[in-house]
Amino acid sequence: MRRSAFSLSILAAFGLTLMVLLGTAFSACSSSTAATPSEFIADSSTFSSYSSWTLTKTTMGPDPLLAAMAHGGNDSTVTRQVYIKNAQSASGGSYPIGTLVCKNTHNPSGTANMITAMAKRGNGFNPLYGDWEFFILDSGGKIMKDSSGMQMRGAHLMNDMCGGCHHQATTDYVFSK
Repeated sequence: MRRSAFSLSILAAFGLTLMVLLGTAFSACSSSTAATPSEFIADSSTFSSYSSWTLTKTTMGPDPLLAAMAHGGNDSTVTRQVYIKNAQSASGGSYPIGTLVCKNTHNPSGTANMITAMAKRGNGFNPLYGDWEFFILDSGGKIMKDSSGMQMRGAHLMNDMCGGCHHQATTDYVFSK
């Protein structure tokens, strides 16, 4: 009798342990908390559908924050459209890693036509400018190449002109939202 009571106690303890382990495993599987990536690296297809993203701002005419040729021109005929993928917003004053912003600057005569972009890269990529990477794109949203064949992207693109201007933004280097 003593031996069967002992065996039943062990079986009960084993069963309880198994239930706790399975319950923990199933609750972990059903958790909806997605892990935040530590770094996002854009490639040449990242911005290809930018015009289908959320249009967050459209401005026309000169912008006092822009130099004469920044973003492809700064006169009375220029229209600027800013798109943010998935309508991303800042939280606690900072955009999440993977945030994508694209600006299309154009005018009716075609003398101004430039597409620029930013990606919140993270992982200490660019601590001087909030871990943003800057890009110049072609009309199809692909990362352009300079005359030496290098992609026009980086932390210090255009000799820091991008970051030097965007550091004036009040919310994590982004002016439009």
